[in-house]
Amino acid sequence: MAENRVGSDGKNMWKDALILFAITLISGLLLGLVYQVTAQPRREQQERRIQEACRAVFVQAEQFEEIDYAVSESLAEQLAADGVNIGTIYQALGGGGNPLGYVIETSSGEGYGGNITLYAGISNDGIVNGVSILSISETPGLGMRAQEVLVPQFAEKPAEDFTYTKTGSQSDSEIDAISGATITTKAVTNAINGAVRVFNQELKGGDTE
Repeated sequence: MAENRVGSDGKNMWKDALILFAITLISGLLLGLVYQVTAQPRREQQERRIQEACRAVFVQAEQFEEIDYAVSESLAEQLAADGVNIGTIYQALGGGGNPLGYVIETSSGEGYGGNITLYAGISNDGIVNGVSILSISETPGLGMRAQEVLVPQFAEKPAEDFTYTKTGSQSDSEIDAISGATITTKAVTNAINGAVRVFNQELKGGDTE
């Protein structure tokens, strides 16, 4: 009797294990199928978000195409010294595919709350069309005012190295700092300067080799 019971328990254990395995396998296959079915819509949604973000800093363009580009080693070292990293770069295109400039993803790792990532649109004639912050985690009421206070100051300015001041800007290259948020101001300014340097040193004229 005891042996029969042990044998029966063993069979039930294997049966339960097989059922659990079958459920796990089917669930995995279904999840994989759902992922494949939704992959294209997710890619299209991501592309729409990118196009909208690019258009926010380059309203003249009709479309944006990612370019195959890597920052040169020497420039990357210069940018890294300021805590700046360059991400994806898109070429802004007008009607008929006419190149108008670039949208450069740039980030600073030296914000008060961590990384600050933004898009900077720079036209072929060397003007900063616009800037839009993609991610930021600064102090509410201080650094978090960067989109409101700092970003508008870069628009329609010549694409050259910017500095920040606490005493009132005296030229196009000077940006008024956010009161009480010098670290955030510096991080945003450095990030935009990174995009400006990439444009002036390696993208200007359309040569990305």
